[in-house]
Amino acid sequence: MATLFSRIVAGEIPCHKVAENDRFLAFLDILPLRKGHVLVIPKTEIDYIFDMEDDLLGEMMVFSKIVAHKIKAVFPCKKIGVSVIGLEVPHAHIHLIPMNQVSDMNFAQEKLSLSPEELGEIAELIRQA
Repeated sequence: MATLFSRIVAGEIPCHKVAENDRFLAFLDILPLRKGHVLVIPKTEIDYIFDMEDDLLGEMMVFSKIVAHKIKAVFPCKKIGVSVIGLEVPHAHIHLIPMNQVSDMNFAQEKLSLSPEELGEIAELIRQA
C-alpha cells in the first residue's frame, strides 16, 4: 500500500506545493508548527532517510536548501530549522521550519490551524520567492 506521501506525489491527494523537480517534492505541512513549515520528500518511496542512496540524500539536502532560502525570504527569521523524525509517515521527509528560538521546533507543542486559503496563499508566496 502506498504511503500518504506517495499518494500526494501521485496526485491522488492534494497538497500545497512550493517546489518540485523530477526527484523531490516540497509542500506545506497542513498542521504546521509555524507559518512556512514545509515538508521535503523524495518522490521515490523510502521509509528511512538513512536508507537513501548517498547521491539521492545529498540531492535532497541541496533541494531543501533552495526551498529554505525561499521560505526565509517570505518569513524573515533567524534560521530555517531542519528536522528529520520519520515516525509519523513511513516515507523519508525533512521538516523545514522558520525559527527564531529552539522552542519553535518543539513538535510536542500545539500545531497551527490554518485554512486552506491561508495555506494556498503561503504556498504561492514561497513559490514566487
